[in-house]
Parts: sequence; structure tokens; C-alpha cells
Amino acid sequence: MKFILLFGPQAIGKMTVGQELEKKTELKLFHNHMTIDLLQPLFGFTPEMWQLSNSFRESVFESYSTTSQYGLIFTYVWAFDQKRDWEYVEKITNIFRSKGAEIYYVELEADVEERLLRNRTPHRLQHKPTKRNIGESEGHLLSTMERLRLNSNPGEIEEEHYIRINNTRLNAEETAQRIKEAFQL
Repeated sequence: MKFILLFGPQAIGKMTVGQELEKKTELKLFHNHMTIDLLQPLFGFTPEMWQLSNSFRESVFESYSTTSQYGLIFTYVWAFDQKRDWEYVEKITNIFRSKGAEIYYVELEADVEERLLRNRTPHRLQHKPTKRNIGESEGHLLSTMERLRLNSNPGEIEEEHYIRINNTRLNAEETAQRIKEAFQL
């Protein structure tokens, strides 16, 4: 089994790239908003919502990691300056690693101007109800950039299977193809 952690800042194209990668491989996509958009209408963006979201994700990972499926893509916004995010990444990758899965890290980066454009795309808004308030979504995107470091520093990720792609000028299909070729998926 393969576990692909597809990460980067908001509106960088993680879900859309994951959808394209799913089309090109036998991998299944579990994007982070699948749990967020399920729970946010009930709990808002509260500690309870995040706890339930993480608990649900971990249950899915535990169950999926025991199947005979080819693999899973999971999208994540990783705050590199937050110890709890490092611990969470270690926890979820260890779920798969403990079952013998190969772990792949895919980091996306793009210019903020491009991310602001992507934040408004009909495809994103269709699949992510909590992003439909554009003003709020853009405000969160910009304020998060000021508070958190959402891309790694050079050499910070020391994993064997790691790739960083600047997808500012790439579409999702091109980005997915690069991932597929880099890891021979």
C-alpha cells in the first residue's frame, strides 16, 4: 500500500491535484475538507470540531491501512512552525508505516496571487462549502500566511520519498503527472 501526504497552504490546489492523481492511478483521495465540511455545520470551527475531525480521519486511516487497496492520498495544511502539526503528521504516517505501507510526501507551493485566484474557482467552491464566503476565506488565507509557516524550509523534510512542486504555472493535471512520474505510481 502507498500513502501520499499531499500538503501545502490553502488554495494551492491539493484537492484538485489529488483528484487528478486519483484519475491517473489506483489511489483513492481523502481530502481534508471531507471531514471539515461534514462537521463544521454542526460544531462551527471549534476545538470539538477539530477533535472529531482528527478522530474520524484516524479511524479512516486505521481501517483503510488494513485493506488490499493500492493506496490513499490525504491532503493537509501543515504548519511547519507548530509542534502539534509535526506530531500529527508523524501519527498518521505511522498508522500506514506500521502496516508496511510506502509513505510519500508531496509539497505544493505557489504564489499568493495565484492562490487567491484559485480560492474563487467554481470547482473549489463546489467541493468545499466552508470556502463559499470568499471574503472570509481570503481573509483567513492571508492572515494564516502572516501567523504560520505553511511551506517547509530547504532540507527540513528528510524523508526518502519527498517532492516539492511549485505549481503556480502548472495545472492540476500537469502537477499530478509530475507526482505520478516522480514516484512511479
